[in-house]
Amino acid sequence: MDFTEKTLSSNEIYNGKVVKLRVEEVELPNGNHAKRELIAHPGGVGIIAVTPEKEVLTVTQYRIAFRKMLLEIPAGKLEYGEDPLSCGLRELEEETGYVASETVHLGEYYPTPGYCEEKINIYMATGLVKKEQHLDEGEFLTVKKFPLDTLYEMVMNNEINDAKTAIAILKAKAILDK
Repeated sequence: MDFTEKTLSSNEIYNGKVVKLRVEEVELPNGNHAKRELIAHPGGVGIIAVTPEKEVLTVTQYRIAFRKMLLEIPAGKLEYGEDPLSCGLRELEEETGYVASETVHLGEYYPTPGYCEEKINIYMATGLVKKEQHLDEGEFLTVKKFPLDTLYEMVMNNEINDAKTAIAILKAKAILDK
């Protein structure tokens, strides 16, 4: 059976710096109508940077939505039309001061598909060389290396709550432990 919803009308109610919010009226598969609130977002990129010793570069920063510090992989928001890999490599250098000579695409993920159109591409970076950190204005974070196995245990113990980071750690471990 086809469960596709048909959009009947769309009304943008907010156009911000990062997101846009619209309300759509849809026709459901059974013919009834419903409203859907949708957030348009240009997408993001996360990059798990792994040293030859299987240490991972992480960043810890305050996230206002959850009112706490979160341990994450370096990441950033795409500009509309921007190449995800270029964005990821830029964010890696800006946030950690490292550049990478090799990358592997680990996939594209939908963090909150019930109401947000954001897609996050995740890459694994290796061949790391230390350069210089270039944090954005108003960006405050700390960089720390952790053994991949330690991060894996933290994911399994629910100590890492950021979804892109957890996915990256699980996929990197699966690839590197082959």
